[in-house]
Amino acid sequence: MAARLAGADPVWVELAPGASGVVPGAGSGGAASMGVDELLRRAVDAAGDPGAGLALLDDLGDVPLPGHGRTAELWSLLVSLAAVDLTVARAVEPHLDALAILDQAGAGDCAGPGQSWGVYAAHAPGVRLEAVADDTGAWTLTGTKPWCSLAQHLTHAVVTAHTSPTARRAFAVDLRHPGVTHDDPTGWVSRGLPELTSVATHYDAVPAQPVGGDEWYLERPGFAWGGMGVAACWYGGAVGMARTLAATAGRRAPDQVALMHVGAVDTGLHAARAVLAEAAAAVDAGNADGAAGALLAARVRGVVASVAEDVATRVGHALGPGPLTSDAAHAARTADLQVYLRQHHAERDEAALGAQVLAAGSDRP
Repeated sequence: MAARLAGADPVWVELAPGASGVVPGAGSGGAASMGVDELLRRAVDAAGDPGAGLALLDDLGDVPLPGHGRTAELWSLLVSLAAVDLTVARAVEPHLDALAILDQAGAGDCAGPGQSWGVYAAHAPGVRLEAVADDTGAWTLTGTKPWCSLAQHLTHAVVTAHTSPTARRAFAVDLRHPGVTHDDPTGWVSRGLPELTSVATHYDAVPAQPVGGDEWYLERPGFAWGGMGVAACWYGGAVGMARTLAATAGRRAPDQVALMHVGAVDTGLHAARAVLAEAAAAVDAGNADGAAGALLAARVRGVVASVAEDVATRVGHALGPGPLTSDAAHAARTADLQVYLRQHHAERDEAALGAQVLAAGSDRP
């Protein structure tokens, strides 16, 4: 039962055949040759500490990029890290997304060893980040970017900025530049992912390298792929909760109600895992570009978010208050998953999906 609820393997969660339980890219040399057991042991040690999670980045080696035939392996890595600790996964996922964005734009040479990347594309009323090119074609950023997670801890970021009143473009920036400053993180009062502070970041004539053209960031196929990578982390968080349920059921004979929750959790995880595996295959086959990719991402995120919320509810009902008040890892995972899932906009995203379905003119892309 424990292995079933946790995935095909109690440590490494494979989304599809071939996503073997080794660190993606292992064998490429250096620290990347460490085994998955060692990587996940270090993730356990890094639990709740985003700095320690970022320290794992150089040990990941040559992680597969989405759309290159091994997307299931990439997402299996995110799932497996998230099943251990959501803070670690939340620190690693944007870095891998940034590397994918740079690759898709043909700007992969922007990134190098020892760097940690974020992706900042949020916008908010009353604040604006402007990009201006001088006569030589060199770009600088000036203004404010809201909701920048871990900006104080990262070395670089892919940031979107306005190049005109209506157009936006992505840029690669060095967050260590003296023109970059951050708001005080004390306003971050979250009980979930408490160390993953999000702050407004201010830019004063900071040099930046364009990543694609105007609107490319949102129009590229990889935008949908990155959104599904986040869903893989949600799924991993749900797997972690299911492992707690399975471990508890293994210590005492479950009654009928407990068995009902175990069965429902298993069904939900199976559905989410199948959807992610199918989506990974579609990405690699070139069937998740344009409108089809956006529609697929909306469906995948909706399914996984719904399953993760249901798993969290059922595990809470099955286990009661005990582990929430005595098991620090479970209590943290419960709060972390609740916050992380709010990257899905619930009913608003369902309404947006409904509009996409009708625009497609079919119940299938």
